[in-house]
Amino acid sequence: MTTVFHNPAALLVAVGQHLGFSDWETITQQRINQFADATGDYQWIHVNPEKAAQGPFGKTIAHGYLTLSMANLFLPQIMQVDNTSMGINYGCEKVRFPAAVPVGSRIRGGGEIISAEEVKGGVQVVVRMTIEIDGGDRPACVLDTISRFSP
Repeated sequence: MTTVFHNPAALLVAVGQHLGFSDWETITQQRINQFADATGDYQWIHVNPEKAAQGPFGKTIAHGYLTLSMANLFLPQIMQVDNTSMGINYGCEKVRFPAAVPVGSRIRGGGEIISAEEVKGGVQVVVRMTIEIDGGDRPACVLDTISRFSP
């Protein structure tokens, strides 16, 4: 379920609030291959199922940056800010990839607001997103994503 904020100012008093979890998303070989096409990263651990079957993970794995990019899918599923003229991705910090995402895995994102402050033209909020693997003991990615919302 999406956590809804009535306006950007409501973020200022929400520091420490957990936002819930996104839907599960399956990482397919097609998605991995499309990411390789988009980025030019054709490392065999991502795109060669036969060779990867003999490698350290036993199958292909998602690119770390593919996993990171899934934050753009997951964040709007867990957080909505109403009464805005614009919301932008401002960047991210402290990105880590504690576990590989094998092809066929399901992942989802959960988030917590770790800071919010007024900036020129609106409110900047930092959400610590943890992208977890269904059944995994470590997250696939942990990042602090920075967004700005203008009223």
